[in-house]
Amino acid sequence: MLLEDKLANLSDQPGVYQMLNDQNEIIYVGKARNLRSRVRQYFHAESNHSPKVRVMMQHVSDINTIVTDSEVEALILECNLIKEYRPKYNILLRDDKSYPYIKITLHEKFPRVIKTRQMIKDGSKYFGPYTDAGAVNETLELIRKIYPIRNCNKKVDPGSGKIERPCLNYHIRKCFGPCKGDIYHDEYLDMIRQIDLLLQGKETDVKKLLINKMKEASEQLQYETAAIVRDQLEALAKITEKQKMDTGKEQDQDVIAAAIGEVEIYVQVFTVRTGKIVQQHYHVMKTDGDVNDNQTYTAFLKQFYGNAPSIPKEILLPFEIDDKKTIEAWLSDIKGRMVTIKTPKRGDKKNLVELVKKNANIHLEQREKLRIAKEENDINLMVELQNLMKLENTPHRIEAIDISHTAGVESVGALTVFENGSPNKKRYRKYKIRSIQGPDDTGSITELLTRRLKRAQIEANEVLEGSKKPIKVNSELPDLFLIDGGKGQVSVMESVLSVHKTYIPVAGMVKDSKHRTRWLLCNGIQYDLKNMPRLWRLITGIQDETHRFAISYHRQRRSQQLTKSALMEIPGIGEKRRRHLMAHFKTIERLRQANWEEIEEVPGFSERLAKAVAQYFKGSIAVD
Repeated sequence: MLLEDKLANLSDQPGVYQMLNDQNEIIYVGKARNLRSRVRQYFHAESNHSPKVRVMMQHVSDINTIVTDSEVEALILECNLIKEYRPKYNILLRDDKSYPYIKITLHEKFPRVIKTRQMIKDGSKYFGPYTDAGAVNETLELIRKIYPIRNCNKKVDPGSGKIERPCLNYHIRKCFGPCKGDIYHDEYLDMIRQIDLLLQGKETDVKKLLINKMKEASEQLQYETAAIVRDQLEALAKITEKQKMDTGKEQDQDVIAAAIGEVEIYVQVFTVRTGKIVQQHYHVMKTDGDVNDNQTYTAFLKQFYGNAPSIPKEILLPFEIDDKKTIEAWLSDIKGRMVTIKTPKRGDKKNLVELVKKNANIHLEQREKLRIAKEENDINLMVELQNLMKLENTPHRIEAIDISHTAGVESVGALTVFENGSPNKKRYRKYKIRSIQGPDDTGSITELLTRRLKRAQIEANEVLEGSKKPIKVNSELPDLFLIDGGKGQVSVMESVLSVHKTYIPVAGMVKDSKHRTRWLLCNGIQYDLKNMPRLWRLITGIQDETHRFAISYHRQRRSQQLTKSALMEIPGIGEKRRRHLMAHFKTIERLRQANWEEIEEVPGFSERLAKAVAQYFKGSIAVD
């Protein structure tokens, strides 16, 4: 269906819309109370659009819509789609997997309290995310001083009658030894409950529990137990000393404020539990500067609370957002009780919001200064490289090439891109070598570079002809090519460039006898990097990263071939079922460990076929 027909037949119900480019990639996801009205706005009154929207609309080739029963359902779906596809023109949180959580493994008989960077629905309880991994480590260390719980990966079950050999932590009194059966299950779980309260910011409750326990132990003349509890109280005091502020009210709140910069949005969050500020953390969102407060806070709330382990009763913002009622309904549904979003106008709450806003502004200013200083330093480094090699242009964009194979089998090429010395991984490219058989690096380099230059020419012609297709990354050629190798590799690349009448300097990254980056070879001249530490680190980093990228792709190709070979030998399994198997189990190892009942869950597999696959890998099941 043509785009014009889709616009004419849009539903007037709530839902989600997706903007797609000519490569069928989702570049923007939005929600609407009325799809027809909202989507058609993009194609009318262009002068009212922000610069960012005008640029986006130049790339829109198609639109998909999904109708929902309510605006809240649309919001949930929008959050999921943004997280899944990370569209280019949405305001995006940086990957929250990089932030650590504190995890209580409640699904285990004797739970552990550990640091993790992934939230898995396994029955565990999570606290976070935290932006300071050092603070997480320090908190865990203090908790383990108070409560000597286990920290090992053993499957502890004293009820089985099997007594494990305790680890070092037991002998140095950092663990009560549940594996050895030296602590009752109820006692252990009592410690876990206290840790849970502590991480919620309810240290007063924990303190009362410990004081009562110490008094009870003293009355029963259990002085050793009383001394242990006393030490726990002293360690607890160290944690509570870190509480710098107390609102004086028993409230659970998140106080959020954002500072919008030229390329980043810095969002500061103060977590208030039972009236105390128990955590301060931040999140960074990318921006081109063309965003307002409403867009910023709305995008942050959707993405942050779509993956948050806990939601407070109250969220304080410095700015009133348009989608307030919808987001409140969504958060209330997740929490199971009323959640309100407020913009305080006076009093203590307003002062707290202003404090968070002040922190966000200060941190953004610091980040902006560091960013500008780094950019200046990077440009100076590029000028230093230009002067060393006497290049005509400053090498702002560098592309590096490497070839990888095993005795000529599964030859692949890798191309990495560095802009002002920093890797741009979105522009990396992988090449499966097609025309070369055997260990022929010269031929492989020729094929890779030829394909790179041809693609650049095709895309440049599309732009010149006024094509509506967006300018691709390959249409921009680098200021300098680097190749992992010496004179022979450089000569091959120079020959290919000459054939295509493209004159870009080429330098070989040469290693010394100890396999360390030492020289750059360009125009027959060998430039020693020994006494140039900054350039040495730059070139070493480029060479190592390009080699890593090439090796990774080569291993991936070999693994795919081994997987394909293994699956092709299973009788009765065709190409379609092989794809279903790998989509379900991801790796051959997981498939090898699966039983036939698990294999039967894969689409297209009967009991007979599932048993055939299990028999192939295990040789222990008779096929009917």
